[in-house]
Amino acid sequence: MSSTNDSPIVVREVNSDEEFNHIFLIRTQVFVEEEALSQEDEYDGFDHLSRHFLAWYEGTPVGTARLRKLPVSGKVRLERFAVLKPYRRRGVGSAILYKLIEEVPPGTEIYVHVQTYNIDFFNRHHFEVDSEVFEEAGVPHVRMVYRET
Repeated sequence: MSSTNDSPIVVREVNSDEEFNHIFLIRTQVFVEEEALSQEDEYDGFDHLSRHFLAWYEGTPVGTARLRKLPVSGKVRLERFAVLKPYRRRGVGSAILYKLIEEVPPGTEIYVHVQTYNIDFFNRHHFEVDSEVFEEAGVPHVRMVYRET
């Protein structure tokens, strides 16, 4: 469900330097410039251990996220969801989320640390809050776990 024939949104796994450049530009714009997070918090050292995905809206790169399998537990953590402001509320975030979930083997626990203002979005996509509120990079978050439908 990452894209349909009539959808302007296409989500693909990243496999070129040019696509990685788009990812880092989007993340810098959303997290560092818009949300005022530090570069150190944004670039946490896990990018090389993750699979990255890029969303295109009518041919323009507009959103990204990464998927990271944790080595000891085998759980999968979805991270670094970012959609450029002019493309929000157009289905880009949902398309990215659907694509990442498709990439995870059935039965694998999927979780995400969600900024508290985004709980409703993940709730609509079958994620349930699984923790108390905690602070990550100075921002209130909760852990949410995917419940397969």
